[in-house]
Amino acid sequence: MISRSTIQKVNDAADLLDVVGSFIKLKKRGANYLGNCPFHNEKTPSFTVSASKGIYKCFGCGKAGNVITFVQEHEKLSYPEAITWLAKRYHIEIEETQQSNAEKEQRLVEESLRIVNNFATAYFQENLTTTEGEAIGLSYFRERGFRKETIEKFQLGYCPEAREDLPAKALEKGYQKDLLVKAGLVYERNNQLGAIYAGRVTFPIHNQSGRVIGFGA
Repeated sequence: MISRSTIQKVNDAADLLDVVGSFIKLKKRGANYLGNCPFHNEKTPSFTVSASKGIYKCFGCGKAGNVITFVQEHEKLSYPEAITWLAKRYHIEIEETQQSNAEKEQRLVEESLRIVNNFATAYFQENLTTTEGEAIGLSYFRERGFRKETIEKFQLGYCPEAREDLPAKALEKGYQKDLLVKAGLVYERNNQLGAIYAGRVTFPIHNQSGRVIGFGA
């Protein structure tokens, strides 16, 4: 676990203008800097950086934050990974504190859930292109004006009506039943496993670093 002193050193050393400027072209506009937002496509610049306050704000898509959240969003990293990324950039030695067994267990569970959610996302996306998925799921998205680019960008998918299919495929790949239930993907009834989202289109829920932490349907 990264020490608080290291995090403080990173916060003190990291320059938002320097970091953002390495990814997009910024022009000075009054007291701030302006450029095209790196988080969505735009022709008119609406991404503003305040060097004095150390914050950014896009008036197009609403993204906002500091240098750490920028790295998280842009590089699709977790908070510790963003700290490590910035520490390397500013040549700061990373000090780590000893983790308790409970903390280690929690991190292991979180990582396992991340892997399970990645599997489910790919599974739902793949099933959107099958005969059943195209007839039910893809037609649903098209009727509501979703373009192919939008479907792919937001990783929309479809869960087959056969409730046993998802748990069977997951167990085949070695994913544990308890994790599938904990992730909210599967229920257990009368010693039988079934997919919670069977016969429905799926919408992955992403956290600030872009990782899937759950689903809507």
